[in-house]
Amino acid sequence: MVSKRVRRDENGGIEQQNENDENGVAEYEQSREERIKENLQRMQKLGILELSRNLKPPSKPKVVRPQKPRELRSSSVSPRRSSRIKIKPAVNYSEFRIPKEKVIKIVEITIKKGSQPEVYTEEHEKMLGDCKETWELSVDGYDAEGNRIYDGYKGKSCHQCRQKTIGLRTKCYKCTSVQGQFCGDCLFTRYGENVEEANANPYWVCPVCRDICNCSRCRRVKGWEPTGMIYRKAVNLGYKSVAHYLIHTRGPHGKQEDIDIETMSSPTDIEGDLPDGKDGDNTDEDIKHHTSYLQGSDDNDDEDFSTEDI
Repeated sequence: MVSKRVRRDENGGIEQQNENDENGVAEYEQSREERIKENLQRMQKLGILELSRNLKPPSKPKVVRPQKPRELRSSSVSPRRSSRIKIKPAVNYSEFRIPKEKVIKIVEITIKKGSQPEVYTEEHEKMLGDCKETWELSVDGYDAEGNRIYDGYKGKSCHQCRQKTIGLRTKCYKCTSVQGQFCGDCLFTRYGENVEEANANPYWVCPVCRDICNCSRCRRVKGWEPTGMIYRKAVNLGYKSVAHYLIHTRGPHGKQEDIDIETMSSPTDIEGDLPDGKDGDNTDEDIKHHTSYLQGSDDNDDEDFSTEDI
């Protein structure tokens, strides 16, 4: 920075002179410190240094005044109103909500017809599985944010969703191959079984070997179209899983009114709880977040089924 020093010339005019600001400030501060030091030494010799310090008035303590409590207006006192509206009744601003009437939800299950008729026998009904304890969805193989953990090295493929993720997998006693590997969520939603109970049974047989597999590939081999994501709708109609819905409706003791239902009113209140603790009011689109394993599993054949058993 450059500072300007003003001085008068011989004719009385004003003349400006530029100097280096930093050097000027440094010299001024140095001379000021020397003068302060000299003054303190002089006051100390005269014996007035301590006297000058004692003459300083003490700082007054800050007085904190207590706040006065606010006076509460009595509810008995009528509020002030304009003289123009005194004759009008007071306005009531309280909300009044009309209770919602219970509406019977409409369950729509649509499965495209394949090249071959979809028929099940009594043997297929006997092959349906069950579980003692309900499997909790979107927990095993998921991170803290609810996302599936994919791992090409440590993960194992699931025959149903064909996703190579971390988590429990079943092992078939009969085929002992990768086609017998099912993740916990797929095994529960598609077949109504618990993966932990299946792994505890050394003679457990996979749905493929039982001829009740409803994955997109197995269904297309038989000439049937994929079911899509119908787990929620099947549960709303009172079935344990997708396999239970398909076999019970198309088997020898199936309900004719449930076969290839286009529109049907659920006989119960669909807003009840489902086995996984989620609200039954959710649609099949809502299950994508909680069971992302279903995405692309039943209506997308672009994903290759891994045959590498890690």
